[in-house]
Amino acid sequence: MIASVVAELGPWNWMLLGFILLCLEIFAPGVFLLWIGIAALIVGSASLLLWDAAFWSWQVQVLVFLVLALASAYVGKKIVRDREDPSDQPLLNRRGAQMIGRTATLTEPIKEGRGRIKLGDTTWRVSGPDLPVGTQVRVTAAADTDLELVVEAV
Repeated sequence: MIASVVAELGPWNWMLLGFILLCLEIFAPGVFLLWIGIAALIVGSASLLLWDAAFWSWQVQVLVFLVLALASAYVGKKIVRDREDPSDQPLLNRRGAQMIGRTATLTEPIKEGRGRIKLGDTTWRVSGPDLPVGTQVRVTAAADTDLELVVEAV
């Protein structure tokens, strides 16, 4: 059944695949199927022109499609990345980085480089020089994981 449909459609197989991928992009947006669909439409257009050529076998068509899909996805990624607007809140999901510059009082002493402070309603692990409980400290940095703050005495 599928083989007969493929044989009847001839070079239009790629066009059909391209339109199906573009429709899927509409129903499941993610910008990725768009570029693969464009690659399929390009191969379909080339197939309309080259269908009777001896070198234009299905293997060559698939290879051209794969190369065009990779190239169009790469170009599409560049286009999308260049169009992204910078965020007005770059630290939105980086709570530790939001705490840099704030001062707090140690709730647990810093012993062997580790202690705790309370900022707002959250208790944070901190690292820094050994200091006693009740010392005022300033947050100078956030660890890569945003789970620990680096502090110094005020």
